[in-house]
Amino acid sequence: MFTSRFGIEIEFTGITRSEAAKVAADYLGGTVTHTGDYYDTKKVTTPDGRVWKFMSDSSISCQKRQGRQKVAATRDYSVELVSPILTYCEDIEKLQELVRKLRHAGGFANNSCGIHIHLDGSTHTPRSIRNFVNIIASKNDLFYKALQIAPERMNYCKKMDSLLVEKLNRRKPKTMEVIENLWYEGYSESTSRHYHSSRYHFLNLHSFFTGNHTVELRGFNSELHAGKIRSYIVLALALNRQALTQKCTSAKKPQVENEKFAMRTYLNRIGFIGEEFANCREHLTAHLDGSAAWRFRAA
Repeated sequence: MFTSRFGIEIEFTGITRSEAAKVAADYLGGTVTHTGDYYDTKKVTTPDGRVWKFMSDSSISCQKRQGRQKVAATRDYSVELVSPILTYCEDIEKLQELVRKLRHAGGFANNSCGIHIHLDGSTHTPRSIRNFVNIIASKNDLFYKALQIAPERMNYCKKMDSLLVEKLNRRKPKTMEVIENLWYEGYSESTSRHYHSSRYHFLNLHSFFTGNHTVELRGFNSELHAGKIRSYIVLALALNRQALTQKCTSAKKPQVENEKFAMRTYLNRIGFIGEEFANCREHLTAHLDGSAAWRFRAA
């Protein structure tokens, strides 16, 4: 699970892109360059040659703190951190500490901000991609409640398309070409378009078929909370491993009477076992209802 490569995009506001880039450069020992591109990207190049980017994103509602209040701010306060390629064992502590420093500098996330995690797609097969679609489809309701996806972000993070799920499972495609054709079926726009409408789902395969060949998970409200971000990354890596290693999966939604118990059971099944993952389990079940368990014990 922890050997897979990934990247993360974290949207926030509260400080400017230039301020965020300086915080990163000071912590990572890097140098800042200003590209002057459409996204006003600030690049932080570290001694190991990797580049961390701080870009503008039009979906972010820009704010800053004024005393104890948060007030509207200019587009300079639209910040999307785009990491280089990371691995969990080597980079998670560095990423978490960078997040803490950005928060201490004044950064914060609001309901317009999201987190996107990109997973290396190089080892995926037609079977594993269908598995991934089925995993997300079967757990959509539980994930959306557990992750408290903000209503403001639903247009950027839709649930799995039921027609796509049905077609994939009926045809059981053996090639990526067939899956790609099914993914784009019904869209009139060019598939080469970066902001293609198909990308705005919890599971985005547009990034897999174009660009960097990654499987993107978009179902996370943004946080500058290092522990929660770690939880999201661990969940993404565990889902990826399940898709890659499980022989087959079902898109059928299970009946859930006790959401918290169901989520904890599922997390244990995909590798959240032991004290190391206690905080991850807590973050991912905090908003779920466990009342059925209480009724059972009371009886």
